[in-house]
Amino acid sequence: MALVLHAGKTNKNAFKALIAAEYSGVQVELVPNFEVGANKTPEFIKMNPIGKVPVLETPDGPIFESNAIARYITRLKPDNPLYGSALIDYARIEQWIDFASLEIDPNILNWYRPRMGYGVYLPPVEEAAISALKRALGALNTHLALNTYLVGHAVTLADIILTCNLFLGFTHLMTKSFTAEFPHVERYFWTLINQPNFKKVLGEVKQSDKVLPVPSVKKPSKPKEAAKSKPKEEPKKEVKKEAAQPAAEAGEEEEAPKPKPKNPLDLLPPSKMILDEWKRLYSNTKTNFREVAIKGFWDMYDPEGYSLWFCDYKYNDENTVSFVTMNKVGGFLQRMDLARKYAFGKMLVIGSGPPFKVRGLWLFRGQEIPQFVLDECYDMELYDWRKVDIADEAQKERVNQMIEDQEPFEGEALLDAKCFK
Repeated sequence: MALVLHAGKTNKNAFKALIAAEYSGVQVELVPNFEVGANKTPEFIKMNPIGKVPVLETPDGPIFESNAIARYITRLKPDNPLYGSALIDYARIEQWIDFASLEIDPNILNWYRPRMGYGVYLPPVEEAAISALKRALGALNTHLALNTYLVGHAVTLADIILTCNLFLGFTHLMTKSFTAEFPHVERYFWTLINQPNFKKVLGEVKQSDKVLPVPSVKKPSKPKEAAKSKPKEEPKKEVKKEAAQPAAEAGEEEEAPKPKPKNPLDLLPPSKMILDEWKRLYSNTKTNFREVAIKGFWDMYDPEGYSLWFCDYKYNDENTVSFVTMNKVGGFLQRMDLARKYAFGKMLVIGSGPPFKVRGLWLFRGQEIPQFVLDECYDMELYDWRKVDIADEAQKERVNQMIEDQEPFEGEALLDAKCFK
């Protein structure tokens, strides 16, 4: 009988349990289509009164806290080599699990969360987190200079937990120029994630080529002007240039990129709607927006080649702070960057006071939300998605209002409007 793990498929803390299960020959199944918010149900709270994921259902009752779950799975196999072969091995494995949990994980999270819009961005706090992280990585680098693994000569549970905690840093924050200071940590991380049991869970892992940008905080006054100034998106171009500079300056040699497989959306029949033409029209229309841009949109729109979608944030009751809500939306748009070639979007933050509502309109290539977007952008599951019926005049008018940032929108003040194009 398989154990059941309640967590999203991209949850780095769930990875610990899944990798430990692969090494231990234990069958663990993720709850299918686990959604953020499922952890707030009465049934979930009974399993974990704090309401956090992951939670493991076992024949003897639920277990929460990711390290405890990974330990439980490991101990299901008698004399599991993940726990070493001697008492001193066991102690040192526990030592490095504590190190991973107390020195690595919290400092990466203190750097990561504000840049994702999940907390207030304070430069001194970030500097302290990065400094503490570097101190920890320095100590780890010294140990790994003489050791392939943390304990002994094979993978242990400590390696699994530490690698999963480093995963977030390598994929979102710690660029090559950052980790180059810790070459033995680099070697260790890439050695571990390329082990078959790691790779089966993590798939292909790519190091971030830029640090997550600091979310921009806009003042709630004059929201329309803020929205209309957005189309140029000059800062995004600057970020790309900066990200390309370190490798060039260092003169690093890179392998020739392998040809990427075709995106399924590129294989669709040609559409009469040229997305870039619509984006240019939207960006360049400064007056008579309804008569020029909105009319132009419907003249271009191809209902066979494209589809329109409304989205509504599922947890608007939690949006009690305006700038945090706006940062949350900004982070979502940043993570949607992979869909830029195939999508156009408008995200509105509505309300004169808390809780603030987040509503969106998206144009996607094809008749469904692209699967690669659903797979890669975890924010998608935080929204309810509804396909627009353009035969319904009320829905069509709602599309018009969202494109032009109409205020008031649905009877409420428009706090902010962001465009993805």
